[in-house]
Amino acid sequence: MSTYARKDITFTKGQGIWLWDENGEKYLDALSGIAVCGLGHAHPKIANVIAKQASALLHTSNIYRIRTQEQLGDRLCAVSNMDRAFFCNSGAEANEAAIKLARLHGNKQSIKIPTIIVCENSFHGRTMATLTATGNRKAHAGFEPLVAGFIRAPFNDSETIAEICKNNSNVCAILVEPIQGEGGIHIPNNTYLQELRSLCDQHNLLLMLDEIQTGNGRTGKWFACHHQQVLPDVMTTAKGLGNGMPIGACLARGAAAELFAPGSHGSTFGGNPLACATALQVLTTIKEDDLLSNATSMGQLLVDTLKQTLADHPLVKDIRGCGMMIGIELKMPCTKIVNLALEKKLLVNVTANNIIRLLPPLITSQDEITMIANLICECVEDFQQRL
Repeated sequence: MSTYARKDITFTKGQGIWLWDENGEKYLDALSGIAVCGLGHAHPKIANVIAKQASALLHTSNIYRIRTQEQLGDRLCAVSNMDRAFFCNSGAEANEAAIKLARLHGNKQSIKIPTIIVCENSFHGRTMATLTATGNRKAHAGFEPLVAGFIRAPFNDSETIAEICKNNSNVCAILVEPIQGEGGIHIPNNTYLQELRSLCDQHNLLLMLDEIQTGNGRTGKWFACHHQQVLPDVMTTAKGLGNGMPIGACLARGAAAELFAPGSHGSTFGGNPLACATALQVLTTIKEDDLLSNATSMGQLLVDTLKQTLADHPLVKDIRGCGMMIGIELKMPCTKIVNLALEKKLLVNVTANNIIRLLPPLITSQDEITMIANLICECVEDFQQRL
């Protein structure tokens, strides 16, 4: 179906941060499959685990115990400081599970219409509930009626959320991204998540953090909320967890971890042996190769290098980043830069119409960071010249 405006290019193989098309042309991947391939392409340890597990067992269903699923649940809970995990196949499904937990939490308190506070310019998925939670009117268009039970507030504005909590007794949860990805790499102030945590504690709400894009080392911490030393009640993750293998997880702690019971939720493919074995190896590799530290240092190097050249550029409004999540905000729509970069054999994308988004793999080296920065600067110059 006509759901994607695809570029007329087909990649046939990859290695690390590089991709090759069917004509043998080599490209520098600064997008990582939209924050998915944190370990780069064709990582030998990931490939070996997939081959080994595929030759042993792919699927049995959740009617039975799955040892690798239990091991992955333990590992994820350890690095996230959560208590329990529900496994699914995508970020949208993980957020659906979170929304169901919020509804259960609200109904358990006899709230008439359990309502979740979400943020403007957010992105949580394309299922009906996650589409409704997403703060993008263009994404909503044509899919009405949307799902009831959501209230929207500005991002990075805890005072407005406090007013909503004070005046609406139906609120049962707050769902936010610690850093808005699709919305334009918007990083909140250093106390934002702490303020939301306090509000949730005060009003008996679930704090639910969408770490689908920000998780698994992307920001230089296992999860972005760790930058503010905040623990949510519910956390969702996907993307970088499988390095290309579809897997998602909804993590919960405390009372929220006890809300689901047998029959209240499920997934046919969720947490199958292949996906879980792969994700286990991803987490192991991130730790053993010290990729959190590399994401921090190389991400800062990329931001610093870009600022040295572009900070005073007449078209550039702002350059911001956290680990390997970098946004270059221009003063005008700049979607054409995607094709300019493609001409230079560099893969990037533009989000929110005017923000160049960079999501390099966590394994990116200093030389590759320098190459990305130089090519981006060339693209901005070329864009200016073509205006």
